[in-house]
Parts: sequence; structure tokens; C-alpha cells
Amino acid sequence: MSFPASRITPGVQSVFRVVIGFLFTCHGAASLFGVLGGAVGTHGGTVSFPTWPGWWAAAIQLACGILVMIGAGTRAAALLASGSMAFAYFTVHFPHSPFPMENEGEPSALYAWAFLLIAAIGPGPWTVVELVRKIVRTAPAAQPVGAE
Repeated sequence: MSFPASRITPGVQSVFRVVIGFLFTCHGAASLFGVLGGAVGTHGGTVSFPTWPGWWAAAIQLACGILVMIGAGTRAAALLASGSMAFAYFTVHFPHSPFPMENEGEPSALYAWAFLLIAAIGPGPWTVVELVRKIVRTAPAAQPVGAE
């Protein structure tokens, strides 16, 4: 008996995108607003505006995470998020060691590859964009004022 992977792949693709986007959004919110434990190394605090790269990375995490999560501008947002995580890995973690488990860069490396995958394969079928398209297609045609 073979497993019909092609039937569940689109749904899994969408769920993967939503989960990755949500988690990335949480990192941005933590750094910008001090929620969920706050920015790393601040004991519940935030990163100061416009600190480079901390504040800008958090802004990218929040904005791209939301866009990826809802499925709007997904490929571009995922590509930007992937690049920002690759930048973080190579500028912050890699100088200490090339191995993610030794340099604490595992989350950066995983996010970089996960977002690159999303950028390459797309958002899947369950997106806000598709929801809006369905609503517009099924909405009754507007009647001109005075036409009866």
C-alpha cells in the first residue's frame, strides 16, 4: 500500500509556512516589545532603536514573519528572512566555530534554510491571498445605484 503523499503535501506545505512564520514573528515581537521573555541577553528587555543589527533584525523578523505566516508576499518575505538569518549566522555565530551546535547558531541556520525552502516552493494553498480571491469570486456583482 502506497501513501498518497501528493494529497497531503499542499496542506503540510501551508502548515509548515504558518508555523515557521509564527515562530519567527515571536522572535521579532520579543526583541521589539519585550514580550515572551524579551530580546536575547536583555532579561526581558528590548533592543534599542535603531541599533544595528539588532533592531533591524527584529523588525525584519516581525514583518517577514507576519507576511510568511499569513501567506502574503510570501516568496519575497521568505527570501529576505532567509538572507537575514544567513547574515546572522555568518557574522555572529560562524566566527566562533563553523559548526552550529558549537557556535549556538542552530536557530539561525535552521531558519535560513526553512525560509529558503518556503521561498523556493511557495506558500501552499492556504493563504490570505487565496481567501480574498475566493471571497471576491463568490461575491455577488454590485448593482448600479438606481438600477432595479
